[in-house]
Amino acid sequence: MDVKKQIFIVEDHRLFREGLKAMLSPIPEYEIVGEAEDGLEAIRLIRKSKPDLVLLDLSMPRMSGFSVLQEIKAEMPEVKILVLSIHESDQYVLQAFEAKADGYAIKDSSREELRMAIRSVLEGKKYISPGIAGSVLEGFIDGRKTLKAKSSLDTVTLREREILKLLAEGYQNKEIADLLCISVKTVEKHRANLMSKLDLHNAAALTAFAFEHGLISTKA
Repeated sequence: MDVKKQIFIVEDHRLFREGLKAMLSPIPEYEIVGEAEDGLEAIRLIRKSKPDLVLLDLSMPRMSGFSVLQEIKAEMPEVKILVLSIHESDQYVLQAFEAKADGYAIKDSSREELRMAIRSVLEGKKYISPGIAGSVLEGFIDGRKTLKAKSSLDTVTLREREILKLLAEGYQNKEIADLLCISVKTVEKHRANLMSKLDLHNAAALTAFAFEHGLISTKA
């Protein structure tokens, strides 16, 4: 008997998460081994379960999908990651593949397309939804297409981006320190670096910046 492929779902929208489970559970060669509704929980549980495939939303609370993608690929490069996103812009697609995503599918894809995306990624192939493919993936693979001109957010480190997201979500320094297992002084240092790099001078400005750059999920 063939060993089932283990799948982990990272999605903060419960209805969509339940829909994915309902779609995949009847398929005999797949097994859902876990789920998470925020980025920090996702990393912790994926480290434990070590699935074959992660279905990953990019707009997540506490830690963005991009951060989850980078951390998991750095620690467990053998784990396949298929991004499921509402974002269709070149910027999101290219950033996902630069972070070593194995596939990128749009959330309003048909069930058959999502099944095809999952099969392709598990077989070791790159996948991108047909509606956004074209020159985006071709250019990325050939090295001819580059990301748009760097914004001030590109100067921010991965850790600073995580702290910016948490600050914008209303967490206090002590709470952030506890979540990320670092000291309050380290959080304060990162916060000061963020304000300096972004030329922002208070928490409200940091929050507005995070919203403008899509670091905060606006889903109901």
